[in-house]
Amino acid sequence: QVQLVESGGGLVQAGGSLRLSCAASGRTLSNLAMAWFRQAPGEEREFVAGISRSGGTSYYGGSMEGRFTISRDNAKNTVNLQMNSLKPEDTAVYFCSATMQSHDGSSYHGHYDYWGQGTQVTVSS
Repeated sequence: QVQLVESGGGLVQAGGSLRLSCAASGRTLSNLAMAWFRQAPGEEREFVAGISRSGGTSYYGGSMEGRFTISRDNAKNTVNLQMNSLKPEDTAVYFCSATMQSHDGSSYHGHYDYWGQGTQVTVSS
């Protein structure tokens, strides 16, 4: 079993930055492809960013490309999401997720076996 705990959410003004962290336990992080998703009220869960087990491959949802950066530290069992140039439409609950099903992961939420409880990000205009 894998436990994921997100932190780092909060309130920020448009144009600002936040850094989210996900602490993993229960499995060696290098065995897990990781991803961040987000969900705004009344909306479907949306892919934000993913990273392969080794960290050699990362990929992003369309509106996040160039503003967000996903990274991982397998030695510390953490995955981070650096979010810059935040916009009000980035407001959502952000979820960390993990899968053992593939090396690179996927942008499809159904590919992920484990989920954190989420952390709220609110961007004011």
